[in-house]
Amino acid sequence: MPNRLAHETSPYLLQHADNPVDWWPWSDEAFAEARRRDVPVLLSVGYSSCHWCHVMARESFEDEAAAAYLNEHFVSVKVDREERPDVDAVYMEAVQAATGQGGWPMTVFLTPEAEPFYFGTYFPPAPRHGMPAFRQVLQGVRDAWAERREEVGEVAGRIVRDLASRTLALGAAEPVPPAEEDLHAALLELTRNYDASRGGFGDAPKFPPSMVLEFLLRHHARTGSEGALRMAADTCEAMARGGMYDQLGGGFARYSVDRDWIVPHFEKMLHDNALLCRAYAHLWRATGSGLARRVALETADFLVRELLTPEGGFASALDADSDDGKGGHAEGAFYVWTPGELREVLGEQDAAFAAEYFAVTDEGSFEKGTSVLRLPRGLGDEPSEAEAERVASVRERLFAAREERPRPGRDDKVVAAWNGLAIAALAETGAYFDRPDLIDAATGAADLLVRVHMGYDGRLARTSRDGAAGANSGVLEDYADVAEGFLTLASVTGEGVWVEFAGLLLDTVLRHFTAEDGSLFDTADDGEALIRRPQDPTDNAVPSGWTAAAGALLSYAAGTGSERHREAAERALGVVKALASRAPRFVGWGLAVAEAALAGPREVAVVGPEGDPATRELHRAALLGTSPGAVVAVGPPGSGEVPLLEGREPVDGRPAAYVCRHFTCEAPTTDPAALAETLGVRT
Repeated sequence: MPNRLAHETSPYLLQHADNPVDWWPWSDEAFAEARRRDVPVLLSVGYSSCHWCHVMARESFEDEAAAAYLNEHFVSVKVDREERPDVDAVYMEAVQAATGQGGWPMTVFLTPEAEPFYFGTYFPPAPRHGMPAFRQVLQGVRDAWAERREEVGEVAGRIVRDLASRTLALGAAEPVPPAEEDLHAALLELTRNYDASRGGFGDAPKFPPSMVLEFLLRHHARTGSEGALRMAADTCEAMARGGMYDQLGGGFARYSVDRDWIVPHFEKMLHDNALLCRAYAHLWRATGSGLARRVALETADFLVRELLTPEGGFASALDADSDDGKGGHAEGAFYVWTPGELREVLGEQDAAFAAEYFAVTDEGSFEKGTSVLRLPRGLGDEPSEAEAERVASVRERLFAAREERPRPGRDDKVVAAWNGLAIAALAETGAYFDRPDLIDAATGAADLLVRVHMGYDGRLARTSRDGAAGANSGVLEDYADVAEGFLTLASVTGEGVWVEFAGLLLDTVLRHFTAEDGSLFDTADDGEALIRRPQDPTDNAVPSGWTAAAGALLSYAAGTGSERHREAAERALGVVKALASRAPRFVGWGLAVAEAALAGPREVAVVGPEGDPATRELHRAALLGTSPGAVVAVGPPGSGEVPLLEGREPVDGRPAAYVCRHFTCEAPTTDPAALAETLGVRT
């Protein structure tokens, strides 16, 4: 018999609807039930594409004996971290403070007042590698609750007080944006952590440093630093050649488990692919790299092919696991190959060529003699002209054969923030490479966010599914990333309505997410009260809401002349100044925004008749400019949709471009080449 999760819309929660565990969704009613029964709460947080979440579900939550014990002694609450990032953030902070590490599934035991007192992540069904069995943990917590209640209360109270004391105020940091020396110090620290032989930063596991890549590219554009460009370009090449990149279908897996980018954790997330699609497009814009162009376009095509929903939004993720075709369920089963499987599809000669080209061996690079497809170094940036046709044929046949395999599950909920990132990536990639279909896809997703997620009062719903908005309110990253997507779409399409929608969202940020000193909270001041109001300026898998908001506020100010929004952006960047030299890997987006602030950012108004070839050439030159964070507006003379266009006129009847800072403009030009030189367009 299904439990209460059967009434939820989250694909992750629905995966647990048939568990024998008597799950509750996060709700006041769940904690009221715990108080009524005088039992602790088990909080289990995960997400649909999380491999170890599925493992723990199979081992423990589907086990009748474990479920019976849970049902007797606990109220069990299941949370999708992608629907409730605020709940996840608050308790993950507690887990990391108590254990020094975190991860998912996250397992936390709470009092009926939602105060945490015992923590963990994955627990096995039997003791293993120094970890206690899940049943042992349950019994220990139950005994402590029954026999040492006062001690449990003291621990919970101490943890809550410690969390409450962590509120970050800009009074403790510099309330001004980073200066030149701060960005230089950040670059030096990144250089110290850079893996010069493999690309990327730090040791295994290696995550794609998407936000840091944007900083490095912008820093190169503004200062000419070849070291910054080299780190960005080499890291992008290493990731694109490795197993983390899908060599057949495009798109990136979540991370590499090793230092060499060979074996990925196979789940594919919308946010990773949106950020990386944009990063590779920007790398192409800076260098003309053929590899960067190919990867940007293949990743964009992956987004549209695999994640676009019937309603026009983009689904959240593809699972790491899938049916292995032999009655089992295994991570990576959809993606890996053996030499024998290559021969079945390609025949002997082409299979031998493909095995060498994609590094498929008898020993394998993954589990059970299977290999992850990759491009070993030494083959050149792209295949030679002579072998390009053969490579294309091999890829096409392998891709078609793979399509016949059981597919990974798809989490088809639409997350507002991640769709904002996808809108920005697809709009720019479409504009750079003359792919209007990608711009149309970005516009369709933006339309969905306005129709389904966005209220008339400028408030956002965090998620939707099947065209219906979810019950959870948007958090700061939703407002910031959607505003970023809308502003980028306006630059590409010239449709000023997207600037208006962005302004509505950013006004909500200023009213409901911003403290008096300019610091930002992840949740609104009228949102659900948790044991603490989450606040984190550091990047994780996505830009922090804090620095993403700073970037959108700065871009909006550049397009509208609003000093209020610029001042808010500069105050928010104060935290980046404080962290630039100490933790640059975790404020990459903030550093990129700081680069834009130091550059102006440039404001480019292109004025000319719609459809005029000269207007299009100027507009393209403006979009291809590498000046950090440049804001572009395009429209016919007399257009009043975007303030940046007001008062701008053609020159001698010809379309013209005005390059400005703080609405103070240089002499207009009608020459695309002159505009390109001003904006740093690669020639």
